[in-house]
Amino acid sequence: MLAGNHFIRRFVPMTSSSAFPNVTNRRVATNGIELNIAEQGDGPLVLMCHGFPESWYSWRHQFQMLADAGYHAVAPDMRGYGDSDKPTDISAYNQVEVVNDIIGLIPALGYETAIVLGHDWGGPTAWSCALNHPDKVTAVGVLSVPFSPRGDVPPLDAMQAFFKDQFFYQLYFQEPGVAEAEFEADVRKALRKFYHMGSAQMELSQLQPKPADADLLSDLPDPESLGTWLAADDLDFYVNEFTRSGFRGPLNYYRNHNLTWELTAGAPASIAQPALFVAGDKDGVIMMAAEALKNMPQHVTDLRVNELIPDIGHWTQQEAPEAVNELLLGFLQTL
Repeated sequence: MLAGNHFIRRFVPMTSSSAFPNVTNRRVATNGIELNIAEQGDGPLVLMCHGFPESWYSWRHQFQMLADAGYHAVAPDMRGYGDSDKPTDISAYNQVEVVNDIIGLIPALGYETAIVLGHDWGGPTAWSCALNHPDKVTAVGVLSVPFSPRGDVPPLDAMQAFFKDQFFYQLYFQEPGVAEAEFEADVRKALRKFYHMGSAQMELSQLQPKPADADLLSDLPDPESLGTWLAADDLDFYVNEFTRSGFRGPLNYYRNHNLTWELTAGAPASIAQPALFVAGDKDGVIMMAAEALKNMPQHVTDLRVNELIPDIGHWTQQEAPEAVNELLLGFLQTL
């Protein structure tokens, strides 16, 4: 934990869902904070890291499959989310600290090693766990975000040079308070629009370039529903989570691009553990990271699964739970 950080504890009943009664919640101490974890099953440990703006609940369709396969499935609310602690310092959300949270869960849960999975922001976390802790992470699986080694230029500098005077959501997120205010003005509408934007249902032709000083949400289409992949009850769950916890912690992940880059100088450039990568072929991240996807087998040397699921957007394990579970189970059976 970085010196001088303070954090907010939320002593409220643990987040749970009546739709998944076999998934239980508790708080666990790790890396100087406490994380709320959701868990099911017994056996070798599988840690599942979620992305933005989500929670442990984004892995809801994977718990039963992993438990039935003989694993202890654990998905934390990442720091800043849900019922996990929320450090107040922006710098506390750099990926070195976030990785230490996940690695710290392994002994805290009584294990020596774990398989680590990740989606969206949880993807870089999972890759980094495997990259920097090969003695603790026996295998790694990532959805949506392909691995790429640390670049030669600070990430925010690269984004600013590339987008120049055009809007890019990650640059828009940099000024503390601005994106928080937009998301929190109407949490339900904000999540509905953001989830729709990343899904396969979004017509990307509707996303027109706009100036750098534009906001994120006002010109996005607002769907009547998000389809079968995110039912009304599922959206209610997320709305309740973010209404209670706010968006400051989640947005702080984006504000640490350059600090993470500075802290990881000299990091390894390749991952040797057995690895899985799965994404939707309509995922905007895949479109932006096409070069990283192409080059990934050079850096992930035991990439046993490398699949794009047809007609799926960014919310991989929620939009295509059956396909993801089949690929995950097949991967686990190779270990």
